[in-house]
Amino acid sequence: MLKSTLIKAAQAAGALIQERINGKFSVETKAGPNDLVTEVDKASEALIMDIIRQDFPGHFILSEEIGEVKMDSSTKWIIDPIDGTVNFANGIPLCCVSIGIEHEGNMIMGAVYNPMMNEFFFAEKGKGAFLNDNSIRVSQQDQVKHACLVTGFPYTYLDMENGPLEVFSRLIRKGIPVRRLGSAAIDLCWVAAGRFDGFYEHKLNAWDSAAGFLMVEEAGGVVTDFAGDAYSPYQPHIVATNGKIHQELLHWIANTHE
Repeated sequence: MLKSTLIKAAQAAGALIQERINGKFSVETKAGPNDLVTEVDKASEALIMDIIRQDFPGHFILSEEIGEVKMDSSTKWIIDPIDGTVNFANGIPLCCVSIGIEHEGNMIMGAVYNPMMNEFFFAEKGKGAFLNDNSIRVSQQDQVKHACLVTGFPYTYLDMENGPLEVFSRLIRKGIPVRRLGSAAIDLCWVAAGRFDGFYEHKLNAWDSAAGFLMVEEAGGVVTDFAGDAYSPYQPHIVATNGKIHQELLHWIANTHE
């Protein structure tokens, strides 16, 4: 029943954002002038939560706009009602619904749906990752210099050693293609599907990566923090790759590559 509720919630929210993407809606700012939330984000979130509560009224919910709805439950739904809100607000069809399910501290299921491209990604722990019901696998590229990478930049810039611009500059100065789509959930799914060989970002929240990082792992990839330790969506740093370039990309990020 978890799976059916997850799919129902993601599909319903996806239909809503597809319907509203080129319409009129109110837009507000959060932490910075381009950290946006629209009325459609809030409507999508409410729709998802209503569907979850119909089937699992006692489950814990963590969602981007409303925050934590704490319940005495070992199961937590982690929701991004629209990942890629700036894209959505500008009519750019690279945005999605992302929902992950965590049980006893482990991510067990995730769905990422971009209705504008008709791409529904689904993963279940130990059972693989899928795009529109077809199994997906990570790429086979084994060198960063030949890789196609993707990243994102925070709306409040991090002035830190090896920050986002420093790592980006280091890679592109060597001619390595690094894309910036504006949706971490899509970035992760496209690594899982083999479209990108690797993804890194300096500052994500749990709702950005919860579903997507499971997608990469279930597609045969590797996901860690910048130190190469086991990944947790509750810390900001992420490196997700096909596994073959993982250690090398960690060195590029740390500026310890040869």
